[in-house]
Amino acid sequence: MSELEMQENILAEEESVEMEDGYTEEIPEAFQKLAELLGQDQFELLFPDKDVENQDEIRLVYLMNDAVESFLVFSGARMTGHYQKDYEGELDATLSQEDGEYVLIVYQGETVVTIFFQDLQLEVNLYNYGDVGHFWVKGYEYLRILEYRLAILRDKCEYLGEEAASEAEQRLASLVHFPPLNYACYPAVPEKYIVPMEDPWSPAEEAIDVMEELAREAEDWSLLRWLHIYRKYYGKRMSRWIAGLLHRAKHAAVVELLDKKLIEEAENYPRRDFGEEFNQKYGEVLLKAQQRKEELESKGQEVTLVREEPFAAARDSVDFKVYLMIWKEKRGDRVVEIEEF
Repeated sequence: MSELEMQENILAEEESVEMEDGYTEEIPEAFQKLAELLGQDQFELLFPDKDVENQDEIRLVYLMNDAVESFLVFSGARMTGHYQKDYEGELDATLSQEDGEYVLIVYQGETVVTIFFQDLQLEVNLYNYGDVGHFWVKGYEYLRILEYRLAILRDKCEYLGEEAASEAEQRLASLVHFPPLNYACYPAVPEKYIVPMEDPWSPAEEAIDVMEELAREAEDWSLLRWLHIYRKYYGKRMSRWIAGLLHRAKHAAVVELLDKKLIEEAENYPRRDFGEEFNQKYGEVLLKAQQRKEELESKGQEVTLVREEPFAAARDSVDFKVYLMIWKEKRGDRVVEIEEF
């Protein structure tokens, strides 16, 4: 892993710099996050327009997922050298200050890109993630959607702190460390995309606390007893047993309660705005799905609507889609049939 070299006492990975007179000056948050990104070999730039060499503002991706689009914004900026958009590998970087402006030099292997800038700010855009879902892995899709939402919520809390998440969200995010519900048992993405934890089969105490609270609120005393046992005898075998209980119709109330709480917290944030043209296009797709949902519900079926949408700041490979999860029961298991729009 590369190291961001700090020159002339401008920046350090520590949170402050001690001046000659003994006064300690706090390092701006944005510069700390720049050091963090480059130290992790992350350097993905977004440009407001196609004229890369002649623009005043350049964005460096800090965190982008369905809950957050966050950037480090270089203002009063200009760029020279060759930026490799698809580069994957170690980075070396230096930051200095020359003639009243900052100079960031980043080495992507044998190529060099330099950004001259006047200031660096953190931009954070928080979005509603409560009905977002992807169906990359089949089987018990509704549990995999929960695993995904909890994972992006955890990232939001970890990278952006308390200002970006409510106390309730921070509590729910701890369920990333509850193996019966996380990627250990219900991965939302294929294995090659999973970032493994150090000890995926060891639950966090807070995570078990949250699950016990949910079981009590849902009055699922059977699951609560199993959670008490799991607290003492956790491990791979017990995790898979609890994971099996979560897809049983008998324990549906707990899963539904967790889903409800995530949706309620996510509703505190706005939806993405894609501009008039795309909003209209996406609205037409959504309307068709809602009409189909009403048709199915009129026949007595339980249906949940889930969205899949691109980023607002940059068009990615994900297009806007709407899915209907049509709930069914099979030999005591809760399963869903998926319709895509």
